[in-house]
Amino acid sequence: MKWIIRIVIAVVVLVAAVVAYAMLTALGSERPVGFQIVQTSGATSRPVAMGVWYPTDASARPTTLLPPLVLNVARDGAVAGKGLPLVVISHGNMGGPGSHADLAMALASAGYVVAAPMHTGDNYADQAAAGSASLYSTRNKEVSATIDHMLKAFPQIDPQRVGAFGFSAGGFTVLTSIGAQPDMRLIAQHCARASEFVCEVLKHDGSPLLKADAADTGGAFQHDARIKAAVVAAPGLGFTLVPDGLVKVGVPVQLWSGDADDKVPFATNAKLIRDALGARLEYHAAAGAGHASFLAPCGLIGPPVVCADAGQFDRKAFHAVMNASVIGFFNKHLATPSSVPSVPGSGSAPPAR
Repeated sequence: MKWIIRIVIAVVVLVAAVVAYAMLTALGSERPVGFQIVQTSGATSRPVAMGVWYPTDASARPTTLLPPLVLNVARDGAVAGKGLPLVVISHGNMGGPGSHADLAMALASAGYVVAAPMHTGDNYADQAAAGSASLYSTRNKEVSATIDHMLKAFPQIDPQRVGAFGFSAGGFTVLTSIGAQPDMRLIAQHCARASEFVCEVLKHDGSPLLKADAADTGGAFQHDARIKAAVVAAPGLGFTLVPDGLVKVGVPVQLWSGDADDKVPFATNAKLIRDALGARLEYHAAAGAGHASFLAPCGLIGPPVVCADAGQFDRKAFHAVMNASVIGFFNKHLATPSSVPSVPGSGSAPPAR
């Protein structure tokens, strides 16, 4: 009997230590950040869950788990400020609202409202839409549905100050939301002669997009003119956007690409986008960054495929630089005359509060 008691005590102590460590290492911010999880109707009949971050005057506490991170936030605290800009974050395939939680926290601390929808059928808990022809056009429509919801639910948002951030498939999603018109028929042509990661994924999922004579390529993509600036990191399917798919993109774009990214090759993705957008683009090459390097640094737990970086790459240090650059970019292109003194490290004036 004594050995059972000892095991129970050991387990309790271990759990307490893990919880204490998680609380002590919770993802924080320079200024208090509020957080909510909300649900809204999406592009399909299924509801879309989303994480929402925003500036608040309430006290933040390390109480919210958003896998794989614990957030130091004021859960359901009141929104502070008015005329605030909105940034929508589109995660990559099989991601979720926590995929870029550090960026969301930094933006909210700098005075932004941030909404990160969990794309239906293409997230870490549900891959029911994987490989479907309409996967990418549905993602595109969910960005607009997110903006619709946020403008109704948060009157503190200035509808003239909307931006978007996207990673991987989310980068492609954001590009289509600002006017890019991909030719999805090019997927079958490209994958017939290349072994790119997206081709292997679509093959594994039995996607009809790989059929050269596919009658269904997923439907139309909607241009949402409310988005005034966009940041895209390691975007995929760039080869579907040339030669003319980007001509209608008229808003400023910041593009990030990792030179150690073996999932989204530079030559057939970021390079094509960079060359096509030219002067409309601010380009950043991240030395040593792999594909997963653009995801939030992991907390206590997380699979190596998501959390590990090659070599001596320091993800936390990289994100400190990248997040400040992203905030500076949005501050510049979503600015208003009422902006107040700059947030340290942001590079320009922050939003009105």
